[in-house]
Amino acid sequence: MEEAQTLERAILVGLVTPQQNERKAKEYLDELAFLADTAGAVVVRSFLQHTDYANSKTFVGSGKLDELALYVSENDIHLAIFDDELSPAQLKNIEAVLKIKVLDRTNLILDIFASRAQTAHAKKQVELAQLQYLLPRLTRMWTHLERQRGGIGMRGPGETQIETDRRIILRRISLLKEDLADIDNQKSIQRKNRGKLVRVALVGYTNVGKSTLMNLISKSDVFAENKLFATLDTTVRKVVIKNLPFLLTDTVGFIRKLPHGLVESFKSTLDEVREADILLHVVDISHPAFEEQIEVVNRTLAEIDKQEKPQIVVFNKIDAFRYEPKAADDLSPVTRENLSLDDLKRTWMAKLGDKCLFISAKDKTNIEEFKNCVYENVKAIHTARFPYNDFLYELYDDEQND
Repeated sequence: MEEAQTLERAILVGLVTPQQNERKAKEYLDELAFLADTAGAVVVRSFLQHTDYANSKTFVGSGKLDELALYVSENDIHLAIFDDELSPAQLKNIEAVLKIKVLDRTNLILDIFASRAQTAHAKKQVELAQLQYLLPRLTRMWTHLERQRGGIGMRGPGETQIETDRRIILRRISLLKEDLADIDNQKSIQRKNRGKLVRVALVGYTNVGKSTLMNLISKSDVFAENKLFATLDTTVRKVVIKNLPFLLTDTVGFIRKLPHGLVESFKSTLDEVREADILLHVVDISHPAFEEQIEVVNRTLAEIDKQEKPQIVVFNKIDAFRYEPKAADDLSPVTRENLSLDDLKRTWMAKLGDKCLFISAKDKTNIEEFKNCVYENVKAIHTARFPYNDFLYELYDDEQND
């Protein structure tokens, strides 16, 4: 019987800068810890350094790097994960001191995507992003040849091997782009063949409950779990609410500092967002940084699609919402943690009006209200697209009211 695979023990490293205060840096490291857990690592400790800017050679200062090296050697650490993307030179220099495997946030996300990809399409998209990330970092992977400098003629072959690998990777990137272009064309034809049914897309930050909501509404079995990026492949289901059919799409979740290469390689997946008539922006209201997550999603959506389209904000996980009411004699400023759900509803969310819903997909709370809201919005677009069906909807609504 094979022995169980030993989980890699990891440390996390981030920076506190004038642009990123300590609270924000800790939030990022908490998310990085969740990413590490999703990838299968055990986070032993997190480190933060206060600095004006990242060191161009080693990301952190020399003193902090020595501290990390000492901790690594004394605590059997296998992996160091840095919260920002590291340059090839930084990766090489850090590994030379720590003498363990070093990853940055981008590499970690790519690794998770590689483990989550199920279809040939998703696997090709992830491989393309990985190769584009790897290409400028090839030199670091051949540093073992430096130990052979004493031998005549040993230096050249190392450089030749790097160039050979570079050509192989460039050729593979070119082939992947051609394959993905063909898949893009096939998917474009599939979208056209779906006819003029109204398209609704679930969008949002990763792990906010999009797939759970998809399963609930469409009665399908899309994979869902409490992990980041549980779903990579776009799933499209035909859904009927009352008498009205439409297409519901579950898309890949977004995240802070999402690697640009992933956005590019997942172009065809994100085309489902571009071609959607209505966006259901799902938000985990129980998350302490949900407002920033909303901003991240909106920024990413703006990059993907410049068109203005109806968007309904669906605040999910109200069953997990927690708050700490302030004591009567507490004079400290009111924080997000001191606001109840009703308090939050009276903030900027009140301006959203009927474009804002509060549900629990897990407990099926307010799901009927959610369905009615989706129905009315889909109906408005459907009747504009098929005006001759107007009287059928009126007849159906009259029957429901009787």
